[in-house]
Amino acid sequence: MRDSDILCPSLGHHGQEVPRVATVVVFTGLPGSGKSTLAERVARTFGAPAFSGDWLMGALKPFGVLDHLDRPAYLDMYYGLLQTLIVHQLMLNQSAIVDCLVDGDHVAAWREIAVRHGANLVIVECACGDVALHRSRIEGRMRGIPDWHEVDWAHVERMRSEFPPLATADIVVDAVNSVETNSSIVLSLLQ
Repeated sequence: MRDSDILCPSLGHHGQEVPRVATVVVFTGLPGSGKSTLAERVARTFGAPAFSGDWLMGALKPFGVLDHLDRPAYLDMYYGLLQTLIVHQLMLNQSAIVDCLVDGDHVAAWREIAVRHGANLVIVECACGDVALHRSRIEGRMRGIPDWHEVDWAHVERMRSEFPPLATADIVVDAVNSVETNSSIVLSLLQ
């Protein structure tokens, strides 16, 4: 089986397309834990779109939409945009990759949406078991998201207190491992 056969349609015995079950793969974890890198790699492997919360919010920033939002309204917009894209993909019976920091309530809501559309939801939690490595990843990164900021270590610590590890993750991968190793672990899970 090719990697692309996991989430994408293939041709049956008579050249007819055999539908596959759509799958939404959510990569979550603290900033600097490798979720964006893995999400992008998996998206390329499967030819599925990758939706990133930070890219969406960066696209809105120049229009002043975010300027006067309090934290709850900001988070509602962040998750609402991602959820809309997930629903649209599932309406098309297509898979999607999502790159965001998510909590258990949103996982439960997205799982219900996937079930309603006859799809799968897979949660990949990314972590970094080496604090010094994690911090160096934050301090040295430049993601290049237009109109969006880089975060510092203090932001990561705040997010750690707001977003504890998920009890519902299907798998946890550690950024101490190579990207290739973690990609292989995720791809094995999806098969």
